[in-house]
Amino acid sequence: MGVTGGIAAYKAVDLASKLTAAGARVRTVMTEAACQLVMPKSFEAVTAAPVYTSLWSDPQGHSNSHISLADWAHLVVVAPAGADILGKAANGICDDLLSTILCVCWATPTLLAPAMNTRMWENPAVQRNVETLRGRGVHLVGPAAGRLACGTEGVGRMAEPQDIFAAIEELADAGRGA
Repeated sequence: MGVTGGIAAYKAVDLASKLTAAGARVRTVMTEAACQLVMPKSFEAVTAAPVYTSLWSDPQGHSNSHISLADWAHLVVVAPAGADILGKAANGICDDLLSTILCVCWATPTLLAPAMNTRMWENPAVQRNVETLRGRGVHLVGPAAGRLACGTEGVGRMAEPQDIFAAIEELADAGRGA
């Protein structure tokens, strides 16, 4: 599970907890910005697994954590997925651990939960990236409409953890042929 630096990052802890309680094995990859908003220890506590925060420091001691995590993953989830990670994933930009994993996992089922300001979401470049990702089979849940961190109302809120959880179950069931 990837976590980027949007204010909705705190909701990702709840999502990780729900997934773990349902029996999923969750490995969390946080961007540097996400670590400014939520402590990695929060994810470690709810998943009972180490958190990955850098290409250059791997809690498991692997020298190629992006490859080992990509090989391990059956499903990739990014919540919240800000405009930057959408652009990186759409264009193959690999400048941090999460974007590098997304590049390696291009054939792994992937679910993104976008979260950003309405004007960012409506930006033609962001919409082009979303269409590119959808065209490659990447699934998106949200964004939802409602009150945003900036105090305005609009589309851009990350979907609620229970809605992301339901989308993950649906995607996992489809992968199992259920």
